Amino acid sequence: MESGAAVPGGEAVRVLVENHRAFLRFLERRVGSRETAEDLLQEAFGRALPKVATIRKSESAVAWFYRVLRNAIIDHRRRRAAGDRALEAFARELEDPAEGSETLEEVCACVGRLAGTLKPEYAEALQRIEVEGMAVKEFAASRGLTAGNAAVRVHRAREALRKRVLESCGTCAEHGCLDCRCGAGGK
Repeated sequence: MESGAAVPGGEAVRVLVENHRAFLRFLERRVGSRETAEDLLQEAFGRALPKVATIRKSESAVAWFYRVLRNAIIDHRRRRAAGDRALEAFARELEDPAEGSETLEEVCACVGRLAGTLKPEYAEALQRIEVEGMAVKEFAASRGLTAGNAAVRVHRAREALRKRVLESCGTCAEHGCLDCRCGAGGK
């Protein structure tokens, strides 16, 4: 065979398979995980084997495959970095109180309007305990109720409010939709 002619594919594949463990160690040292290294190696073999016949005689199949592996590592790091950036952006969005506050305010205003349509003792219990953060025992003492009676009142108030939200917002409320467009007093 003259220089520059293609190396028979079967011989190159045999050489690559013989070096499997060395390739795996090479990847594992660079990505820090055996599992990730195995995945990258499998992916690299899958991409490289159809191109094995293009290897030139002057080029070692092993050296060529190490270039393929380096490219696989670079691609892996890029994907991981892009994923990390997306997660960081999402975390910042969750931590930023300004983000989503309009939706929260809309939902709170809607639920607040609906709570105002409940029995006065239910509306008051929800306002004091859920909105203002008063402890149930403290609420009970301020109203001359037992703690158990106050807890039952709050439970019933929550159930009544849940029913009002379902009546007003329909299935949207059942599935957790926060796109509240129910208007001032319901649909």
